[in-house]
Amino acid sequence: MAASSLTNNLSMVLPRVLIVSRRTVRKNKFVDFVGEYHLDLIVGYGAVPVIVPRVAGIHTLLDSFEPIHGVLLCEGEDIDPSHYSIEPEFSSLSEEELNEIRTMHTSDTAIDREKDSIELRLARRCLERNIPYLGICRGSQVLNVACGGTLYQDVERELAKHGTNNSFIQHMDYENYDGHRHPVTILRDTPLHSWFKDSLDEQGNMELMVNSYHHQGVKRLAERFVPMAFAPDGLVEGFYDPDAYNPDEGKFIMGLQFHPERMRKNGSEEFDYPGCPSAYQEFAKAVIAYQKKVNNTMGNPRGAPKLDQEMEEKRRIIVRSFSLAKNLYESRPTSPLPKEPELEAGAEFLESNTALSLQQEKRLKQVGATVRNASSYLQRLRMNEEREMVARGIMGKMSAEQLSELLSFYHIMGKICSEALDKKLGAS
Repeated sequence: MAASSLTNNLSMVLPRVLIVSRRTVRKNKFVDFVGEYHLDLIVGYGAVPVIVPRVAGIHTLLDSFEPIHGVLLCEGEDIDPSHYSIEPEFSSLSEEELNEIRTMHTSDTAIDREKDSIELRLARRCLERNIPYLGICRGSQVLNVACGGTLYQDVERELAKHGTNNSFIQHMDYENYDGHRHPVTILRDTPLHSWFKDSLDEQGNMELMVNSYHHQGVKRLAERFVPMAFAPDGLVEGFYDPDAYNPDEGKFIMGLQFHPERMRKNGSEEFDYPGCPSAYQEFAKAVIAYQKKVNNTMGNPRGAPKLDQEMEEKRRIIVRSFSLAKNLYESRPTSPLPKEPELEAGAEFLESNTALSLQQEKRLKQVGATVRNASSYLQRLRMNEEREMVARGIMGKMSAEQLSELLSFYHIMGKICSEALDKKLGAS
C-alpha cells in the first residue's frame, strides 16, 4: 500500500480512547471488565474505546497501543499509598483502623499494583504529550497522584479524626449503588459550571445531587489543578487543569470524583441533569481534535511545526550551513572557499587554514569525525554553548503544544534520515 494511501486511510479511522479494565473473580477465574456506561458514551460521541487488559506485564507494552488519542480511567481498587506521601501533620491511620477499613471495604482495599502501574504510566504519558485525559472516581485519584497530589486513605475516618469539617457526608452506599446521591457545590467559571448552568440557581444555589461510590479521595490537590466542585465535608469532587483545557484544540485534563454517567432517573436511561453526559461529550471532542492534529503532523511533516519568522530564519541558516559544509568537504582544497554569512551555524569552522594538532585530529577520528581546516574548533564549541543557551531561552517561551509539535517534527525527520542512511549504506 502506498504511503499516501495509508495516511489517507489512517485519517478516516476513528480516534482511539484507552480504558484500563478492572479485574474480578467469576466462576473461580479472573475476568476483566469495564462499565458499559463508559463504553456507550465514548462510542456515542464518535470515538473507539480500546480496552487495555489488566494482566501482568502489560505496563511494559503500552507502546503497542499507539496511537493513543485519549485516555479514560475509571473504576478500580485503592491506589497503593506508597505512590503518594502522607503529610506528618495528618498522620497515617493506625493498623487497627486500617484493618477495620479493609473489613468494611473488602472489594476496594485489595490493592492492585499492576493496575496502578499501568494507569499511572498512562496518566503521565498524557501529561507529557498533552493527550486528552478524563478520570472518573479512581481515575481522578490516579491523575492527582501522578501530578504529586495525595489522597485520604479513608475519607470518613480521616476527616472526622482531624476535624477538617463538621458536615458528615456519605460518599458510598453498598445497598443503593446507583441510587445514592449527595450534594456538591459547583464553582463558577469552571467547565462543570458551564455544563450544568441550566440546572443551577444563579441566585446563589450552586448545588447538584451527584452519585458517588468511594471511600478514598483527594487530600492535597496537585498544584497544577483548580477545583471545580466540593462536597459539604470539604472533599474535592472535581478538578481540571485550566492551561490544558480547550476541547476544540484537543486539550482536556480533568478528574471527577463523582459518577455523572450513572446519574440517571430511577428505572430510566434519562439523566438526572442535561449536563451529565457533557464531560464525555467534551472529552470526545478533544480526542477527535487531538487525532486531527496528530494526523496533520504525520501527513504533512513540512507543515509542522509552524515556526515564527525568527525561528524559520534560524532553521534556514542551519540547513544552508550543512549544505555548504557538504560542498566544502567534497570540493577539497582545490576549490576556493565561499564567503557566505550562513556558515555561522555549522560549517564556518571548516574555513580555517590552520590544521588541528595530531592529538586533536586522532581523537576526532576515533569518534567518527572527518575534520579539515578547523583551528577554531574550540571557539566553535564556546559559540555552540552560547547558541544552546539561546535555544533554551527560545524554547522556554514556547507553549507545551509548540514544543510537542517541534519534538514530533524532529522525531519524524530523524526517522526518515535514518531510513535513507540505511538504504545508502546497504547499497554501498
